[in-house]
Amino acid sequence: MMYFKSDYTEGAHPKVLEALEKTNLISQSGYGADCFCASAAEKIAAACGRDDLDVYFLTGGTQTNQVVISTLLQRFEGVVCADSGHIAVHEAGAIEFTGHKVLTLPSPDGKLRAEDLRSYLDAFYANESHEHMVFPGMVYISHPTELGTLYTKAELSALSALCRERKLPLFLDGARLGYGLMAPAAELTLGDIAELTDVFYIGGTKVGALCGEAVVFPRHGMPAHFATMVKQQGAMLAKGRLLGVQFDALFTDGLYFAIGRHAMALAIKLKQAFLDKDYPLFIDSPSNQQFVILTAEQRARLEKDVAFEPWEKLPDGRYAARFVTSWATTEEQLDKLIALL
Repeated sequence: MMYFKSDYTEGAHPKVLEALEKTNLISQSGYGADCFCASAAEKIAAACGRDDLDVYFLTGGTQTNQVVISTLLQRFEGVVCADSGHIAVHEAGAIEFTGHKVLTLPSPDGKLRAEDLRSYLDAFYANESHEHMVFPGMVYISHPTELGTLYTKAELSALSALCRERKLPLFLDGARLGYGLMAPAAELTLGDIAELTDVFYIGGTKVGALCGEAVVFPRHGMPAHFATMVKQQGAMLAKGRLLGVQFDALFTDGLYFAIGRHAMALAIKLKQAFLDKDYPLFIDSPSNQQFVILTAEQRARLEKDVAFEPWEKLPDGRYAARFVTSWATTEEQLDKLIALL
């Protein structure tokens, strides 16, 4: 069985495992107060081209979204995102579980746009009963989006300017950031993201780590007592070194970016194969997630040899399906899939 179901179906990149084994018997303090976390934070700051970053390591994406959002919001506030946003669809109500509402706006391509956000905010405050409503307290986006699309620099700049005008923190979910940064169509750099957001995270779980996400607060914007909030929500890892070692390896000699380039080269090759063999695209995605439309017969035939994600059933009986490349995908696997197509 060939796996194109997601980008975390394997363990970890060999260089990450090597780093974990090499440092295994080195004694260090717990809870992230170790030399590996400190070194990883320095390397992330260097990759962003800044020296004003606060970095905190957490173990997974849902945990990270929940901790960051619940920490930044007041008790009467909610978080605004696209209606296809991960926190609105695929996190089992994790944000709502903290007592905060996810406020969704329509977005056919997964991207939240400044003009739609402005209209929503204007309408909210024009409502004379808005004191009885959930206030928009921050904005959540992801890059790549849930649908594999990418923000342009102009789009992110417009969102950033509006959020700063309205004093709303802008939070970018970077679970697949390594692939988004290395997509041929990418306009944004790590430095751009650090400049234009108030908090973002660099995903490790989907980009070569066993687990882990690096939460980054530019301009030393980490909230007071953030670590206490992390622990209160059961998210503090006693052996924080586990995360530090992995990110230190990922940000040594450009490994994080090399992983992204590898997966993206294969994703583009796969996309071209779908087009060459007349498989309609469900979404024209420029990232490592490729969405196509399959007939019931095509789906049944492919599922005998390939693990992929059935995304949704279409009104005409066909299926939208997602195929994902990763750091672990090989040319041999991809060629076998293309042959099956």
